[in-house]
Amino acid sequence: MNYRHAYHAGNFADVLKHAVLALVIEHLKRKPAPFRVIDTHAGVGLYDLSGAEAAKTGEWRDGIGRLFGAALAKPVAELLAPYFSVVRQENPSGRLERYPGSPLIARRLLRRGDRLIANELHPEDGDSLRRLFAGDPQTKVLALDGWVALKALLPPKERRGVVLVDPPFEEPGESRRLVAALREAARRFATGTALMWYPIKDPRVVSTLQREVADLGLPKILGVELSVRAASRADVLNGAGLIILNPPFTLAEKLEVLVPFLAGTLGEASGAGARLEWLTRGRAAS
Repeated sequence: MNYRHAYHAGNFADVLKHAVLALVIEHLKRKPAPFRVIDTHAGVGLYDLSGAEAAKTGEWRDGIGRLFGAALAKPVAELLAPYFSVVRQENPSGRLERYPGSPLIARRLLRRGDRLIANELHPEDGDSLRRLFAGDPQTKVLALDGWVALKALLPPKERRGVVLVDPPFEEPGESRRLVAALREAARRFATGTALMWYPIKDPRVVSTLQREVADLGLPKILGVELSVRAASRADVLNGAGLIILNPPFTLAEKLEVLVPFLAGTLGEASGAGARLEWLTRGRAAS
C-alpha cells in the first residue's frame, strides 16, 4: 500500500463524502438508541494542511478552502453545519490549518454511548490514527485489510449505524470489490446505512459500476455524483461519487440542494455538474 490520503485531504471529494457522512450521523442521532460508525479505510484522522504532502498538491484549496469562512445561503449553511462544526473545532483561530478526516468527523459528532470503529491498514497511518484516539473508550482502532474488516465488523451489536467504505482505488479490481462489499453490507447489516465512495475518471468504468450495483437487486440504493470538470481525461480525478445503501429519510431531498451547490462552487467552468439517481427504487430508511 502506497496511497497516502494526506496529499488529497480536504479536496472536493472529501467535502462531498464528509458532508454526507455528517448528515447521516445527525439523522441517526434523532433516535436515542446508540449506534456505531464503521470506517473501513480511515486514514490518519487529522491532516496538516501546511505539511509537505498537502502543500505538494494544494488540492484542499479548491475544496474546503473555497467553503471555509465563506458566506453561504441559509439552506446550504444548515446542511453543511454538522460537517463545518468539526472543521471549526480543529481550526479555532478561524484560519484553515488542519483538516479532520472521516474518523475524526464521526467521532466529534457521536454522543455518549455511540461508538466508532476506525480501520487503517497502512502501518504509518495506522500508528497516527492510534495516537489520535489513544485513551478514547468510544473508539477502537484496527489494522485490517479494509475489505476484510467489512466482513469482520458486521453486523454491529447496536444494529444501528453507518459504514463508510472509502478505498484508495490504486489497485485493479477495486470496483468489483466495492460491488461485492455492497452486497455483503446489505446481507450482514440490512438495517444499516452504507456509504461507498468511488472516483470518477473514466465514465465507462463508472457506468459499469452503476450497472453492476443495480443488478444486485437490492432495495434503496441512491447514487450521488459531484463532477468538477468534464471527463476528458481518464487519468485524473474528474469527480467523485457515493453509492448509498439505505439512505436516511430526507437525505435525497437534502442532497438535491447541497450537491448542485458544491458543483457550482467547487467546479471548473462548464464541465462541472451534480447527479442524483435512484439506482434501485425503494423506501428510504426512517
